[in-house]
Amino acid sequence: MNRGPARNVDVKSKDFFGSLKRLFKELKIYKIAIIISLLLASFGSILSIIAPDKLSNLTDEIAKGLIVKKDNIELITNTITNNLNNIKIENILYSTLSDNEKNELFITLSNTDNNNKTDIIKSINKLPNNILYNILPEFKVDNVVISSKDQLDYLNIMSSINSDATAQEMLKKIDELPSNIQSVVKPSIDWNTIINIAIFLIALYIISALFNYIESLIMTIVSNRFAKKLRSNISKKINKLPLKYFDNNQVGDILSRVTNDVDTIAMTMNQSLATLVSSITLFLGSLIMMFVTNYIMAITAILSSVIGFTFMSITLSKSQKYFKMRQKELGKLNSHIEEIYSGLLVVKAYNGKKDSDKKFDELNKNVYEANRKSQFLSGLMPSSMMFIGNLGYVSVCIVGAILTSNNIITFGVIVAFMTYIRLFTNPLSQIAQGFTSLQATSAASERVFEFMDEEEMIETKPKYYLDKSKVKGNIEFNHVKFAYNEDKIIIKDFNAKVKSGQKVAIVGPTGAGKTTMVNLLMKFYNIVDGDIKIDDVSIKDLSYQNVHELFTMVLQDTWLFNGTIKENIIYNRDNVSDEQVKKICEIVGLDHFIKTLPNTYNSKLEESDSISSGQKQLLTIARGMVDDAPFLILDEATSNVDTRTEELVQKAMDKLTMGKTSFIIAHRLSTIKNADLILVMKDGNIVEQGKHNELIKKNGFYAEIYNSQFQK
Repeated sequence: MNRGPARNVDVKSKDFFGSLKRLFKELKIYKIAIIISLLLASFGSILSIIAPDKLSNLTDEIAKGLIVKKDNIELITNTITNNLNNIKIENILYSTLSDNEKNELFITLSNTDNNNKTDIIKSINKLPNNILYNILPEFKVDNVVISSKDQLDYLNIMSSINSDATAQEMLKKIDELPSNIQSVVKPSIDWNTIINIAIFLIALYIISALFNYIESLIMTIVSNRFAKKLRSNISKKINKLPLKYFDNNQVGDILSRVTNDVDTIAMTMNQSLATLVSSITLFLGSLIMMFVTNYIMAITAILSSVIGFTFMSITLSKSQKYFKMRQKELGKLNSHIEEIYSGLLVVKAYNGKKDSDKKFDELNKNVYEANRKSQFLSGLMPSSMMFIGNLGYVSVCIVGAILTSNNIITFGVIVAFMTYIRLFTNPLSQIAQGFTSLQATSAASERVFEFMDEEEMIETKPKYYLDKSKVKGNIEFNHVKFAYNEDKIIIKDFNAKVKSGQKVAIVGPTGAGKTTMVNLLMKFYNIVDGDIKIDDVSIKDLSYQNVHELFTMVLQDTWLFNGTIKENIIYNRDNVSDEQVKKICEIVGLDHFIKTLPNTYNSKLEESDSISSGQKQLLTIARGMVDDAPFLILDEATSNVDTRTEELVQKAMDKLTMGKTSFIIAHRLSTIKNADLILVMKDGNIVEQGKHNELIKKNGFYAEIYNSQFQK
């Protein structure tokens, strides 16, 4: 139910490439899956790059089917014109026509104004079919036969079209042409070609989406498995670290490494890594395809994007300082809020509400200003991206229209470049975000691996194992020396012998080394010199787990878990009956409190539950009583209970410690009067030892600190 302080993590890595190299080394077991995922991301991007070219072909094919076939009209016109221009006298004389037919043709031609197209067409139209065939022989266009009669009708209709005729008037005249000529000049869509291109495009998009889906699925599985592995390794590492590490590092910082840093690594792997690869592929691929398609249009698209991104870069550079200011001011505001609410009783007692409210308003205003400016400038980002895209579209349309009018490119190329603009501009922002994520990931992985590389507790292979049911309970301290830091010895020369079943009290002023001795006994720290023996067996020859299971420990700092009353009491213990739990609670004095709860022993303890410090302490004492270990350690266990409860607990402790070796650390010396042995510590050494009455009679250091309790 207690929580460590949170910590703001610096997103800058000390060694960017070194941290990423270490991260990829740890990811080696997932190498094949990651490579497959990145390849799929690249292939998906490549397919997206191919699509605009096919889209251009589709557009051109549709456009081709919506306009008159000018090439065929030009072919028909040129063929008929050439035939008419090639009518020569010698050709007529040597033709297969009869003499009468030849005379008729000569007469017709001599009476025709060669400069008048209408007159020529009318004159020729009067000739018999066999003569017409010699003048205008039939020919084929797209495998369709154009007869002499069709050619005359064509000439007759087309000659009536004015030079300033509109497209609609032109189409009306085409509708009057012979059916054979209409079939080769009227607009017609090649549906087979269009359907084939459309099917190809659909298949392209489906395969691209499938690649992206599989890539996303693989990276999600890999990132979550890697995060699970990291958390498991960190959990194992925590159990192997010496307490010295936790003395020198904030709990909030350690929690941040387990949660925030691991989540940052997993999120980057899941979202940013493949996106970065696909974005780079899209950017380079679209750039190459634009130049391959048309270099003029490519330069136009790039220049328009550069102008837009220049504007966006200026905006980002201006907003960056406000983002930093916002985080700084927000940190000040949060610190003030935490400080005021954690000490709310003191603030109210000293009438500090007015000053705290004034300071809060000032800090809140600073956050508001920094937030307003940063959000305004960052709000320009979507508009900037839209501006870049629209500027590119407009530029491509203008330049494309000029090139199309000069028959340099087709309309489909413009459509393709509209897509290329999007494929070219979007990856730039994604690449920037990807590198930012990599920077944060590098910092997070650096912190995680820094934790994983911390020096562990050195434990040799245990030579012995002590069964707690068979342990007698004798403990011996032989010339024990210890130092938290090598340059300062805390425990200088500690010697003591504790017999089985004795109740040993350790007293002394703050900093004398009382708790340190207990920590050494529990093997939380390794001693510098000397030895501690349990039943003549050195704790150096026992495993940490073996030593820990021999002791029951009740600390001054209470710790309750989210769960029921019963679950908190029997924590990590098996085969504990409800009767045992109730009996212990009755002894401690918790039974009455528990019965007032809605579900008694099955009532859940949560963050919001209001439980007094004394009740928390009694619950932890009850938890200690459940464990049937040969040694009992009470480190200021009764410091948070009132005098009456303390007396009740003391009696319960007397019953509990019968037949067990117990160590009691207490500042209230009245609670250890009945101890079998009192060890008086000062400056890391035992200066006096004996029973209460013996030490009082000596009138030494113990008598001095005992009598100081009653001085006014």
